[in-house]
Amino acid sequence: MSEPLVRVVRRKAKPGCEEAYEALIRAMFADASGFPGYLAAQLIPPEDAGGEYQILQRFATEADLDRWNGSPQRALWQERLRAVAEGDPEYRLLTGLDAWFAPTAIPASRPPAKWRMTFVSWLGIFPTVSLLLWLVSPLLASWPFLLRTAVFTSLVALAMSYLVMPRLSRWMSWWLVKK
Repeated sequence: MSEPLVRVVRRKAKPGCEEAYEALIRAMFADASGFPGYLAAQLIPPEDAGGEYQILQRFATEADLDRWNGSPQRALWQERLRAVAEGDPEYRLLTGLDAWFAPTAIPASRPPAKWRMTFVSWLGIFPTVSLLLWLVSPLLASWPFLLRTAVFTSLVALAMSYLVMPRLSRWMSWWLVKK
């Protein structure tokens, strides 16, 4: 089972082409929104004039990202962007906990404080574990300890990665990015 991932793209617009660059990026987002497995995208402008833009693209699976990378649509957008962008883009992939806390709102050029990420993780873990203990533990009571623990922690990890944290980090993004 492949997990959702976030691709962070960093690139500068050519001087005087910032508006055109942003317009092309937003048009690419609109076009890509119908692409299978393309979940969402966000443009984060530079903090200072002439700085790097950050683009966050969320994909359901790595295979979806690979299909987007190889698509004629993406090739066309990359060609259009070359006219208004400096150099080649810099790419970084985030998965797991890194992807849970990928920047989701301006001014998100820095990661959230560790204590805030820990608290939001606990907000997800506590109800998830409580619910699973209530629902699943009675069914596993007769199983050997290590097998019961392996199944239970697998269920917690799956629920956290696919259901709880993507939503919770989005809902709490206003607080995560506070100074």
